[in-house]
This record gives sequence, C-alpha cells and structure tokens, in this order.
Amino acid sequence: MLTYILSFLPLSDQKEASLVSRAWYCAAQNALQEDASVFSLIPVLGLSLRVLDLSSCVALTNRTLQAICTFLTHLSVLRLAWCKELQDWGLLGLGEPTEEPTQGPQLHQELEHRDSGPKDPSPQPQGPSLLMLRALKELDLTACSKLTDASLTKVLQFPELRQLSLSLLPALTDKGLVAVARGCPSLEHLVLSHCSLLSDEGWAQAASSWPRLQHLNLASCGQLTEQTLDTIGQACKQLRMLDVAMCPRISMAAVRHFQAQLPQVTCIQSRFVGGADLTLTL
Repeated sequence: MLTYILSFLPLSDQKEASLVSRAWYCAAQNALQEDASVFSLIPVLGLSLRVLDLSSCVALTNRTLQAICTFLTHLSVLRLAWCKELQDWGLLGLGEPTEEPTQGPQLHQELEHRDSGPKDPSPQPQGPSLLMLRALKELDLTACSKLTDASLTKVLQFPELRQLSLSLLPALTDKGLVAVARGCPSLEHLVLSHCSLLSDEGWAQAASSWPRLQHLNLASCGQLTEQTLDTIGQACKQLRMLDVAMCPRISMAAVRHFQAQLPQVTCIQSRFVGGADLTLTL
C-alpha cells in the first residue's frame, strides 16, 4: 500500500519520504528499484524486442528512456503512460539538469546557444533522443505531465506512426499540435483528452495533415468549439469514432449537425457537452 501511495509523489519527494520510517524507506526503495531493474534489462533485450509497455512505472527516469532509445531501436510499440518523471531533456537526448539552482540559467543559456535557428530557441534533439525509434507504430505518453512543446515539437516526427496518445499533457499547445500533425501524418488513432490549451486555431492548421484519422478523443478540451468540429468534418473523412465529452463550448446541436454531415461516424461520445452542470446531471 505504501508503494502505491508513493507512486503519486515526484521522485524527489519519494526520496524524502524514505526518511519517515523503516516501512516508508522500504516502499520508496521498491519504487526506485523498479527503474533500476528496467534500466539493467534494456541492453539484454537488444534489437529483438518489438513491444514495450512500461505504463504506470511512475519512477521511470530520463536515463532509462534514453537507454531505450539507444538499445531498442526496433520497437514498434512504446507505452509510457503515467511515467510522470519523464521530461523534455529525456526525450531530446540531452543531459538532465543538475539539482543545483545555479545551474538552471546556465543550462538554459547553453541550450539557446546550441540552437541553430534564432526564431526557435528550444533545444534540438541530440544523442539518444526519441527520434532514434524510427520503427514506432504506437506511442503512449498519457499523463507524462512534465513534457512540453519544447520536446514534443522536435521528436514527434514518425511518418509511419498509427496510434498516439498525448492525453493529460497540460502544457501541450497549438504549436505542439501543429508540429505533431506535420511530423505524424499517418495517424489513425489520436487521443488528446484533457489538453486544455488546444484551440480551434490549432485544429484549423493541423486537421488537414490527418486524412487517415479514424478514432479521435478530444474529451475535456475546454477551449474547442463547433468550429473544430467543422474543421475535422472537412478534413478527416475516414473518421469513425469521436469523443467530445465534457467539452463545454461544443453544443449538442453542433454534435448532431456533425453526425448528419458524416454518417460514417458510428460512435460519438458527447456526454456533458455544452457546459452541462455535472452536479445536476449525474
């Protein structure tokens, strides 16, 4: 039970919790050893592994992710949902910043200096970045909540990727959405639920890149309106399933209009659209 409780804490807090008592120490060590075990197995698995599911390995570190990118380059499926310690540094193949506060500005300046384009100051992929997994067909980054556009715009460039989940990424913006659309044009299944910064403007630029899209989840994307539905209806003619549940700015009338225009969409999840009061509806 303690190990489960500790799984909700950041790695730094897990280390502090280990000082509470012997029981807390053992639970914290179990969580940390999980990452060490995965790290040690990766070189042994080598090029033979095709599917790797590390969902809910909450202590998984950037070091382990970079080992995956180095040794498991033939992966076709990588699931990292709820690996909450993963950061932009890990995906980009860079070294993690030190915990010393004086290093922060220095690292930021160094990254800006490395960048080749003055209009885009975000760091570029180097070394064992996610880009090394060129065979990926499915990628799940659900609830990797420390990830931002800084890495997602650079490493999500997989022309053959079919399934992608970026659900519960609070820092994903329209810029990231458009970059993903351009880098992953073959997507058929896309989950973007609870990405509250996405807007109609982003979808206006992204939708045309996804003509193969069949399953789309936009639940709880609070800024989206019926304009996004119109955009998707015009660009994604192969769509079969759409989830816009709990999107307060999309009305039920807009959902019905969308379904009338695209009768091939056999499943539309639209519970609590239009800002329905959950306290009264449940």
